[in-house]
Amino acid sequence: MKNIWILDDDKSIRWVFEKALEKANLPFKTFSNSNEAINQFNHEKPSVIVSDIRMPGESGIVFLSKVKDKFPEIPIIIMTAYSDLDTAVSAFQKGAFEYIAKPFDIDKTLEVIKQALSESASSQSESNEDSENIPDIIGKSSAMQDVFRAIGKLSQSNATVLINGESGSGKELVAQAIHKNSQRNEHSFIAINTAAIPKDLLEAELFGYEKGSFTGANQQRKGRFEQANGGTLFLDEIGDMPLELQTRLLRVLSEGKFYRIGGQESVSVDVRVITATHQNLEQLVKENKFREDLYHRLNVIKIIVPPLRNRRDDIEALANFFLSKSAKSLKTDQKNLSSDVKTYFSGLDWKGNVRQLENVCHWLTVMTAGNTINIADLPNDLKESDNDAVSVQNQVNWINGLEADINNKILQGNDQIYDAFIQLTEKSLIESALGYTKNKKIEAAKILGIGRNTITRKIKELNIK
Repeated sequence: MKNIWILDDDKSIRWVFEKALEKANLPFKTFSNSNEAINQFNHEKPSVIVSDIRMPGESGIVFLSKVKDKFPEIPIIIMTAYSDLDTAVSAFQKGAFEYIAKPFDIDKTLEVIKQALSESASSQSESNEDSENIPDIIGKSSAMQDVFRAIGKLSQSNATVLINGESGSGKELVAQAIHKNSQRNEHSFIAINTAAIPKDLLEAELFGYEKGSFTGANQQRKGRFEQANGGTLFLDEIGDMPLELQTRLLRVLSEGKFYRIGGQESVSVDVRVITATHQNLEQLVKENKFREDLYHRLNVIKIIVPPLRNRRDDIEALANFFLSKSAKSLKTDQKNLSSDVKTYFSGLDWKGNVRQLENVCHWLTVMTAGNTINIADLPNDLKESDNDAVSVQNQVNWINGLEADINNKILQGNDQIYDAFIQLTEKSLIESALGYTKNKKIEAAKILGIGRNTITRKIKELNIK
């Protein structure tokens, strides 16, 4: 078996890989920069490469490109602590086998390495890297990393995509990103909200009509399918499409052709269809409100866009982006969030998701007098939704207090602090659960998610009365 190469300028990262690969009986070599690895190619060729992006000298993306030019068959796994859409897309366009965000799970990363060893990496052609028109999708959260990874992989595919997510979560932005990074990006991206168009007009909107086909049809009109020929058609809220039009859509997807209303000759098109919905299509199928065969035709690749409450790490960055965007459109100075508002925002549920956050930021840009946004500046309806924010603030305060206590213990030279804090935490958890259940151990164990034998043993070990 040939070597696995690990490239990372962080010695601790290399050490983690060394220990894990030794344990897995996988031969390896480690390098602190790409130049060392390039020179090693004069002596041998690895089976798999795992490379960081940001290193002294050439970046991991440049290294990836160079290796793929000469050895397209070598799987290269890219990892980075600076995760964003551009990086993910660029990595996959350059031919990366997989993209891993730091901090990573070493066991899962080993599984990816083993997959790379067992599979022959196919060469991938580079696509247009013009990123000026890539929609702004911001996200460092793990939930968004899955979305970025999917967009990157889809950049070399024409597969039909179904995007699922709550209203306002950014489904159309994801569809645009897929199109912009695909080989169809020189052709049109046409978006249509099927729920916003009356049933009687939706057919004409999609498929067009011939002159004289109905009253008011004074000339031929091309539908959205024809306008998107060679490009991408995005059908938002597909779950609201009438059943009779679902039949026509299924036929277009199957045959690549259709008839305009009143037309006698079929029209052939080459269109990638991306659909989106906030509804559960599987449930609609069970209720006979959505065709099962169309569902399976659309659900080739599914991307789930997380709601904003599940990606709280992204809220501050998104807010800053929207504040900057609003300031530019209004030609004014950008407002800044105070630390209290940042904490408050991170605790809100944001039921309107990213769209609601954008609207709030625009409102604040217009209505806030000073350059710093404080709690008092927030709209009343947002201040009334403070229960979750208070909960998050309490959690932040608790964690900050814990960290301060730990740091004090370290500075005082105390040792064995790990066991001490773990025991203190376990004791607090068990005592609280027992207090709630009035000392019923089985119920307390169920609340804590541990076994009956475990809680009995812990009560004895921790001297809980």
